[in-house]
Amino acid sequence: MNGIWASTLDILTSYGSMISLAGVGIFLIMAVNALVAVYFERKVSAFMQDRLGPMEVGIFGFKGGKKFWGGIGQTIADTVKLLTKEDILPDSADKKLMILAPFIIFIGAFVTFIGVPFSSVLLVSNFNIGIFYIIAMSSVGVVGIILAGWASNNKWSLYGSLRSAAQIISYEIPAGLSLILVVLVAGSLNIHDIVGWQADHRWFIFHSPMAFLAFFVYFISGVAETNRTPFDIPEAESELVAGWMTEYSGFRWALFFLSEYANMLIVCILTAVVFLGGWLSPMAMFNIFPESWLIFDGIWWGAFWIMFKAIFLIFVMMWFRWTFPRLRVDQLMYLCWKVLIPFALVNLVLVSIWELL
Repeated sequence: MNGIWASTLDILTSYGSMISLAGVGIFLIMAVNALVAVYFERKVSAFMQDRLGPMEVGIFGFKGGKKFWGGIGQTIADTVKLLTKEDILPDSADKKLMILAPFIIFIGAFVTFIGVPFSSVLLVSNFNIGIFYIIAMSSVGVVGIILAGWASNNKWSLYGSLRSAAQIISYEIPAGLSLILVVLVAGSLNIHDIVGWQADHRWFIFHSPMAFLAFFVYFISGVAETNRTPFDIPEAESELVAGWMTEYSGFRWALFFLSEYANMLIVCILTAVVFLGGWLSPMAMFNIFPESWLIFDGIWWGAFWIMFKAIFLIFVMMWFRWTFPRLRVDQLMYLCWKVLIPFALVNLVLVSIWELL
C-alpha cells in the first residue's frame, strides 16, 4: 500500500512540475511578446508618421535613427516606469473588484494559450475540440473588462467597459461563423486535423471564393475583438481618456497591455493555423518547388512558419492603426450586424452547397 501511495505521489509531483513548466513558458511568451510588440509598433508608427522618440532613443550610447535598435531605450524606460510606478486606487472605487479585474483579463489570455499551437509539437495540449476551446477561453476577458469599468466608479470607465462588452460579444458572432466553415470542410475541431486537411489539399484561404471571404471576415472581427484601431471605441483616448483603464496605473495597467498584445498574438496564430496552412511552408502547398526545397518543412521549421505568418498579420493590425480613422459606435455596430454577420451566414450556406456538389 505504501508503494502505491509513493508511486502516486511521484506521478502527481512530475505532473505538477510539467504544468508549472508549461505555465512559466506561457508567461514568458506573453511577456516577451508584449515587449517586442510594443517596440515593433512604435517603430512602425515612427516610420509611418516620422516620430522622433520611438525612432531616435538609443541605449548605452548607441544612436537610434533608422537602425533596428533605434527606440529600444524608450521601450526599456517605459517598462521600468510601469513596474515601479505608484499603484493608486480611488477612494470611492470598489478596491477588491478593481484589483481582481486585470487578473481576470490576464488569466483569460493565459489559459487560451493552452490550446494555441506554435508548431506541430510545440503546444501545451492537443485538444480534440481545440478551436472551440480557444474561442471559449478568449471570451473570458470581457468579464474582467466589465468588472474594471464598474469597480472604478468612474462613468467614463463604465462607458468604455460597456462599449467593449457590446463590441466583443457582437464580433464573436461573425468570427465564430467564419471558423465553422473550416470545421465544416475539415470535419474536425482538432487543430492538427485542420492543418492536416490543408496539407492534403491546399491552404483554406484558397479552398473556394467563400473561404477567401471568410478569411477577411474573421480577421476584421479579430481586430475588433482585440480593441485595435479602427475599432478601439472602448478606449477612445479623445473621448474616454483611456476607457475602462482610466483609473488604473502601474503594474495593473501593464497587465491590461500584456493581455491585449497576447490576444493579438492568439488571433493572428489562429488565423494562420485555420486559413494560412499553420506550420506548413509555402513550398509544400504550391507543388512547384523541387523536392529538395521541402527541407523547409518539419518540426522546428514549422514554428518559424507559423510565427512568420502571425507576425505579418500583427504588422497588418499595426498598419491599420496608423492608417484608418476610428469608427463611431453606430458605424462599428452597423459593420458587424448588417455587413459581416450577413456575409458570414451566406458564406456558411454557400460552403455547405459547395461541399455537397
